[in-house]
Amino acid sequence: MDDSQITNLHDAVMGYYLAHGRHDLPWRQPDSDGKFNPYKIMVSELMLQQTQVGRVIPKYLAFIARFPTVEALAQASLGEVLTLWSGLGYNRRAKFLYQAAQMVVQEMDGVFPSTQAELTKLPGVGHNTAGAITAYVFNKPVVFIETNIRTVFIHHFFADDTSVSDKAIEELIRPSLAAQPRDWYWALMDYGSFLKQSIGNKSRLSATYKKQSKFAGSKRQIRGQVIKQLTLAPARLDQLRALIDDDRLPAVITELLQEKLISFDGRIYSL
Repeated sequence: MDDSQITNLHDAVMGYYLAHGRHDLPWRQPDSDGKFNPYKIMVSELMLQQTQVGRVIPKYLAFIARFPTVEALAQASLGEVLTLWSGLGYNRRAKFLYQAAQMVVQEMDGVFPSTQAELTKLPGVGHNTAGAITAYVFNKPVVFIETNIRTVFIHHFFADDTSVSDKAIEELIRPSLAAQPRDWYWALMDYGSFLKQSIGNKSRLSATYKKQSKFAGSKRQIRGQVIKQLTLAPARLDQLRALIDDDRLPAVITELLQEKLISFDGRIYSL
């Protein structure tokens, strides 16, 4: 990518962002000291995985209101966390978030790591999530990829390709990084979201693209139903069967027990 291509990309991305960027998203607001809180950014990033922004906003606000600090989350019970998370789906994310908070408090004296590599030691925080936290909190020029970012680079540089590798995209992200990585990545996210809505999801041309399975009728739906019922009250198996009429229910319950998302005292299932 030469200088003119970088300039054209910056003009397109920042032009859109300045005019139409989602500047009011709650996780894009600094604390009163002008700094961005790594705990709040981690919460937002885990919530945003495979979940639309519109669904995340009210859940994020409620979560931060209930657990305003990493210490508050670490001191809660997993049941409380799952209850507040209910409706977002992929409940393992809630457990990872809870475990990450405990790790920060118990093993790191409440201080978040400040590098991409160190952040990946936290449960549920992979390379790209760690990159997002590093860029948004510490404004560091790290490289990470997400579906909106893929969409932008495939649209501008790989329009005729059908299997674009993340490595190829990373090689373009690195020289494109602006003086303010935080704003640049926010701009990429918003511009990529716009491109998806206007010309389609170009990230489907990525070699890493996997079509998300249908939720209706899936085991994911049953898992969510079990968790949702148990947020209301503990239940016996026969009570769960009466509410969730699916032959896969026992297998789902076994999985949830193995993952320690629910517990069983020999008679009743609970969070």
